[in-house]
Amino acid sequence: MVREYRIEVPLPEGYNGEFLNDAPSPIYRPRMEEIYNFRIESWGFYFIDRGVHDEVASYALKMFIDEALRLSDHIEIIRIT
Repeated sequence: MVREYRIEVPLPEGYNGEFLNDAPSPIYRPRMEEIYNFRIESWGFYFIDRGVHDEVASYALKMFIDEALRLSDHIEIIRIT
């Protein structure tokens, strides 16, 4: 089941998303399927879990949430689907 999230956090000007260097691969190699995807937007992060590998997707989502909390004391997480 596909799940989409909007993680709203004020991003500083020139934000580069360096934390992504430590993110797990978004591709499930045995079947070459996308596990998750994301976008960095002006309002924060958009994250989509494709329902392919729950352990990897949940770890990646936690990384995005941790990064948002590093940037701000107040974030909002909205589950879109």
